[in-house]
Amino acid sequence: MSTRRGNNEREAPTWRTLLGPAAVPATSPLALGVELRQRESADAAHWGPRRVEAVSPRGLARDQRDLLVGLRPLVRSTGTGAWVKSDVSWEALRRGADRWDAAQVRWFTDLHALARDVRVLGGFTDVSEWLTLDTIESSLLWVHLASAATVGIPLVSTRKDLAVTLADEASVQVELGRTEGGGLRLAARIHIAGEETDPAHVRLVGRSGIYAFAPEGPATRLTLAPAALGDAARAAIEAGAPIAVPQAETTEFLREAYPRLARRGELVPAPGAVLPPLPGSSLVLTVDFRPGDEVRYLLRWLRPGSPRAAYASAPDQDGLRSGAPGDAADAEAALRATVEQTWAVDVDLPWAPEATLQGVDAAEFVTHAMPALEALDGVRVEVTGTPRRYRELTGDPRITVKTVETPDADWFDLGIMVELDGRRIPFTPLFRGLALRRKKLLLADGGYFALAHPALDRLRELIDEAAELKEWDAGPRISRYQTALWEDFEDLADEAEPAVSWRETVQGLRNAEGVQPTSLPAALSATLRPYQRAGFDWLAFLWRHRLGGILADDMGLGKTLQILALIAHTREAGEQRPFLVLAPTSVLGTWRSEAARFTPDLVVEVVDATAATRGRGAVDAARTADIVVTSYTLLRLDEREYAGVDWAGLVLDEAQFVKNAKTKLHRAVHALRADVTIAVTGTPLENGLTELWALLSLTAPGLFPSARRFREEYVGPIEKGKVPENVEGGAYRARRLERLRRRIRPLVLRRTKENVAAELPPKQEQSVELELSPAHRALYDTVLQRERRKVLGLLDDLDRNRFIVFRSLTLLRMLSIAPVLVDPAHAGIGSSKLDALLEQLQEVVAEGHRTLVFSQFTSFLALAAKRLAAAGIPYAYLDGSTRRREDVIAGFRAGDAPVFLISLKAGGFGLTLTEADYVFLLDPWWNPAAEAQAIDRTHRIGQERTVMVYRLIAAGTIEEKVMELQRRKARLFRAVMDDDELFGQALTAEDIRALLA
Repeated sequence: MSTRRGNNEREAPTWRTLLGPAAVPATSPLALGVELRQRESADAAHWGPRRVEAVSPRGLARDQRDLLVGLRPLVRSTGTGAWVKSDVSWEALRRGADRWDAAQVRWFTDLHALARDVRVLGGFTDVSEWLTLDTIESSLLWVHLASAATVGIPLVSTRKDLAVTLADEASVQVELGRTEGGGLRLAARIHIAGEETDPAHVRLVGRSGIYAFAPEGPATRLTLAPAALGDAARAAIEAGAPIAVPQAETTEFLREAYPRLARRGELVPAPGAVLPPLPGSSLVLTVDFRPGDEVRYLLRWLRPGSPRAAYASAPDQDGLRSGAPGDAADAEAALRATVEQTWAVDVDLPWAPEATLQGVDAAEFVTHAMPALEALDGVRVEVTGTPRRYRELTGDPRITVKTVETPDADWFDLGIMVELDGRRIPFTPLFRGLALRRKKLLLADGGYFALAHPALDRLRELIDEAAELKEWDAGPRISRYQTALWEDFEDLADEAEPAVSWRETVQGLRNAEGVQPTSLPAALSATLRPYQRAGFDWLAFLWRHRLGGILADDMGLGKTLQILALIAHTREAGEQRPFLVLAPTSVLGTWRSEAARFTPDLVVEVVDATAATRGRGAVDAARTADIVVTSYTLLRLDEREYAGVDWAGLVLDEAQFVKNAKTKLHRAVHALRADVTIAVTGTPLENGLTELWALLSLTAPGLFPSARRFREEYVGPIEKGKVPENVEGGAYRARRLERLRRRIRPLVLRRTKENVAAELPPKQEQSVELELSPAHRALYDTVLQRERRKVLGLLDDLDRNRFIVFRSLTLLRMLSIAPVLVDPAHAGIGSSKLDALLEQLQEVVAEGHRTLVFSQFTSFLALAAKRLAAAGIPYAYLDGSTRRREDVIAGFRAGDAPVFLISLKAGGFGLTLTEADYVFLLDPWWNPAAEAQAIDRTHRIGQERTVMVYRLIAAGTIEEKVMELQRRKARLFRAVMDDDELFGQALTAEDIRALLA
């Protein structure tokens, strides 16, 4: 009976397994065969490949050129016991590794890896049989050969007439001696295992060793040895014979080559000779003076006969070796320590062997480091560029304070001067240094001094209290409204010399009892309403005192007319310089037409293109015009052009364009030179109090000079309810609000239509909530949950994620009014707003009314236009891309269409459309002031019918949140601005004195 086992089954163990594994045949041992070989001459090759063959002692005696050492594996013969080639080879070891001992195979594989790249590129005909020892570059070769014995691999010769030995080490030096003719002689001196060897019988093994062949009777002895080989040693071995230096070249050799070879430790004296002394090293300090108080310095070693080497804390590769002649290594180390110690004692800069220094650091280096290092033996200083002289001032500062007149009537330069060592220190650089907590200050003339002085500590504290650095970037200044701050500086100074005009201006304001009536200019072709006459008197008052302000009347109350009356008044008073009016592009033509209507004698120049495009810029226009009108965009593009003109006054129409103090446009306006700046806007505060501060920083720059303190004292308490510790909340906010209103009262004039234009018909506003269709509701709720999760995860870092959050909110707003605006795939879901709008318009138009329809989204206006066209209702259309804006507006006024579709941005200003008496707002905007501007296109002077306003709100959507935000912003606006009892009445002496509080 037989039993069959599967492939994975094992035989059952028996007692024989206790004896251990069955004996297996022993593997054949391996040896490394070494052979001295020679490449045949080109003549013998007869144009064919040059063969490489073993060389006999007799052949070696005849010719020692083109010698090589070959390596290959050998195996012991089973018959004779000799080491033979048999069938073993490098390739056989790779393919049949299991035939030989695994450790020995690995040893041969590693040796092959050390030499394989050379074998591939060597070009020999027998590369498959032999490795060439001579071309192996890796220094690991010698460690590997020495390890052969540990795995039982002997180094054996392939021939009986060759004996092979592996030595532990060899040394190679270059021997320098004299010749009989007075020249020099350079020859290799070689020791292998302590025994001197004839250099003629030595060859190189890469860069890490040598081999020597020595005929010994009928046999040859071949010795392999590792050696540290420098360039000179290699060259001496490769020369094959001593190298002679002719007497005529001896001096050049000793100057150029000898120091470098000696420093490397490769030279030894010939028997009976003495090496010349080695020239010492020196340090070269290279100092490059560059423009702008910049100095670049570099410390490098200058070693005779060697290129300049980088300064290092230890000898570099081209530097010193221990035991160099003259003990140069110790000398360099000593000089290095002296340099670093001198730096630590004399120089107040971080130690570095090379650096680029600027400002005070450059002065410190030139004043202290350069002289200290140059005084050391062994250090040489080289200077490039134009040297700059610096001097440290060490006396005690004496502080003097005075005010100086400036062209800007609202400011006096604060002339704080420090006298030090008999020279005056201007305050502007001193201020910057103190504000930035710098340790020292460098002056324009090269003097510098330490700021850590007790006399300057109080000045530094006062600067911190006075204002932030960015608000004093044109130099330290005190506003005429900051008498308390001036007193602080007076207390600090050793001397105080206030300007006479400062006292006169302050006293003049304190004695003012109010705004006196001013005669209307004869050139004014208009009858002013009482509130307009009061506005003109207020503007004339500001002009006389060279104060700016904000004319914040409601839309449609004739702000342009009041400004034109002021300009005409200044002309009759003898002012020759022109006024500059900045306005949105869309209303440039309005200023020309209004001026022609009310002040025809004034020359108005409208600049509607850049100077490069127009060929005539602001400077040319200012020479001939009374009023130059241009846009905010063109000012930003031609900022230098407008800043170069001395304007009599600056008018900022629709000044909400410059409500952000961080923009380039705001900075461009701030840079203009004008006696008076008047901001004209119905919405001086749209989103927050910082916008009001931005306008006041242009019109009354000294009222609240510090944006930081304004945020702390007003924005925080009023907008956010933040109060100081131990101060009650609501009462403190009320006091801050009242203080703000009183402070700005003299400089802000605001009248509402309800209070000054009783002849205006009423305005009725109504919010109409519309339910979404079931499909629209389901889609909106799905998207709402997705966006809610996204936005809530981003609110922790709102500043960084503001764009993503705003995009999500905008998506929800668009989805609220029409799903197709978000994705064309939702075109089948209708819009409740468009349905309601069309239903209302059909009735309104049928009754003969004219209608304005506003939306934030031009894409939604386009949908409305399609619905109106389909219903046969004529309409006009205006958005930011409309080319012939004036023609479109004129067509609507002429009655071409009963409905005017307008984007909120394009129609928020510059329009008078009293022909319409119905307004539809298709989507609410965050900013209630923007909506009010749109509504006031029709509810203004000239309207004779009741204005009906309808806001269409999608119920249960983000639009309800927008309406709540509108209400919060409107409450802030009303709290600060809408108080006719405060901002609409004539100024009193108490109001004016509030400026100085």
